Amino acid sequence: MLKGHRTWIFDQKPVILSTGTVGGPFEANGLLAEDFDLLHSDLWLGQDSYEKAHKVLLEEACQKAIEKADLQKEHIHFFLGGDLINQITPTSFALRTLKTPYLGLFGACSTSMEGLALGAYIVNTKGAKYVLTGASSHNAAVEKQFRYPTEYGGQKPPTAQWTVTGAGVACLSDSGEGPRVTSATIGRVIDMGLTDPFNMGGAMAPAAVDTIEAHLNERNLDPSYYDLIVTGDLGRIGHEVALDLLKKHGLSITEDQYQDCGLMIYREGQPVQSGASGAGCSATVVYGHLLNRMKKGEFKRLLVVATGALLSPLSFQQNESIPCIAHAVSIEYEDE
Repeated sequence: MLKGHRTWIFDQKPVILSTGTVGGPFEANGLLAEDFDLLHSDLWLGQDSYEKAHKVLLEEACQKAIEKADLQKEHIHFFLGGDLINQITPTSFALRTLKTPYLGLFGACSTSMEGLALGAYIVNTKGAKYVLTGASSHNAAVEKQFRYPTEYGGQKPPTAQWTVTGAGVACLSDSGEGPRVTSATIGRVIDMGLTDPFNMGGAMAPAAVDTIEAHLNERNLDPSYYDLIVTGDLGRIGHEVALDLLKKHGLSITEDQYQDCGLMIYREGQPVQSGASGAGCSATVVYGHLLNRMKKGEFKRLLVVATGALLSPLSFQQNESIPCIAHAVSIEYEDE
C-alpha cells in the first residue's frame, strides 16, 4: 500500500456509499444550499449553547449518511472524526449519542481528509466493512474560541475568513456503488513563521503545496490526471499564494483546475472577507456539492487537499507561530 514515503495506494478502492451534510442559516443563503441534506434556520438548533448546537450538526449528518446507505447505526464498525473546539468535545458528545466505536481526530480544518484517509485505510485492509468519517464546525462556537465572540462585534481584517456552520459525513464500505477512494498522501507539519490568526489561508498555503507536490511525485502523476484539485479552506489569500507557489515549484495546474472549498460555498456579497474556513468547510463542500457533481458526470477524478492550522488559543497567547498541515485524498468515479 505504501508508495514513496507518505502515500497510500488503496488497491481495494473503498466505496463512498453515502454522505450526510447539514448546514446553518448562512449556508442556506450560500451558493451550495441545494447540495445540503438539511439546513437550519438559526444557529441554536433548539439548544441552549452554540457548542451543543455544534454537536447536533454532527449527529444529524451521521444519521443522514446512515439512512442513505440503508443501514442502522449498529452496522457501523467505527467513526473517525473531529472538530475545532477544545478536546473535540462536540464530536465526542455526538458519539455519546451514536454509540459507535469511535476514534477522535484533531487535524484542525484538515480533519475531513485525515478521517477519509484513515477510514479508507481501515476498510482497504479489511479492518471494517462500514466506517463513518466526518468533520464539523459552528461559526459562533469556533469564532468565540479562536477569535472574538460574535456578540463582541470586533472588526475583522480583509484576510479573515468566515467559519462554516456545518457537518459533513461519509459512509465507507468495501463494496457497493459510488465514488471510490483510490489513494491518500499524509501531510507534514509546515511552519513558515506566520503568527496572524486572521490570515489562516496564507499560513496554510505552503502545507497544501507541499502535499500536492508529494502526492504527484510519489504517484508519478502529471497534474492533468485530475479533473479537479481542490484545497480545503485557503480562501482568497491562500488560494492566490498556493497558485504562485505551485508555479514556482514547476507544477502546471491551471486556475480552472485548481479551486478552493472556501471560495465555493458562499455567494458574492456575503460578508465573508477572504472566504470560508472551518473543519466543516471541506467536509460539506466535498461530501455534498463535489460528490454530487461527480455523480452527474461533470468530472471523474478529484484530489481533495484539506488544510489545517494547528494552533490553539494558548499557543497564540504565547506568541507561537502557526504550524500547518494538509492531507490529500484522491476520489475517482466511473459510471456503472
